[in-house]
Amino acid sequence: MFLDSFDAEQCYTRKFLLQKLGYIHKNPVSKRWQLVDDFTDYENSSAGFYEKGIMRYDKILHVSEIW
Repeated sequence: MFLDSFDAEQCYTRKFLLQKLGYIHKNPVSKRWQLVDDFTDYENSSAGFYEKGIMRYDKILHVSEIW
């Protein structure tokens, strides 16, 4: 379950959405988490799809298909 966050923001522009998506994709390699060496290898992320075309899920859309 996700809790409301005090810093949650609406994504009103495509540029802002892509900025946040990049931030989320890079989190697994951040100094704080260090979950993987290559952010595209983190299996619970769509980063591999965006960067290398790796389909780990049956249903995934590229952001350009919806915005």
